[in-house]
Amino acid sequence: MFATVKGSAMGATDERMRYLGLWDAYGPLLTDLQREICERYFLCDLSLSEIAEEKGVSKQAVSDTLKKSRELLDLYEEKLHVKKNNDEYSLAVSFMMTRVTRALEEFARLHPEFSEEMASIADMVCVGEVIDTGKED
Repeated sequence: MFATVKGSAMGATDERMRYLGLWDAYGPLLTDLQREICERYFLCDLSLSEIAEEKGVSKQAVSDTLKKSRELLDLYEEKLHVKKNNDEYSLAVSFMMTRVTRALEEFARLHPEFSEEMASIADMVCVGEVIDTGKED
């Protein structure tokens, strides 16, 4: 019984995170009201009642708007795949960064005389810094 409760709570978190990602990708396509309600719900973590009180509308109106917004977000993703593509791109970049970091570590191991330089480069790669070439834009 405990596993079921824990699993359902995790499912709600996963669903919330999924819609937050969809909102990030497609939020600008929603109406002002839909965006505002989604923002308060997904980003500010307000309840339907809190949003209704803020907006001066019924809890049901907020629920209906949120439901319609979710349906639209799902539809946009089904048609455009922006979130899916962004997720795949992020995964590919992460994989590539891991490979680069490992290659730098291996080079430093094989050439200890360059270990400080390799550590510096690895630090820049890990935090996504751009190397200053001394050229002005």
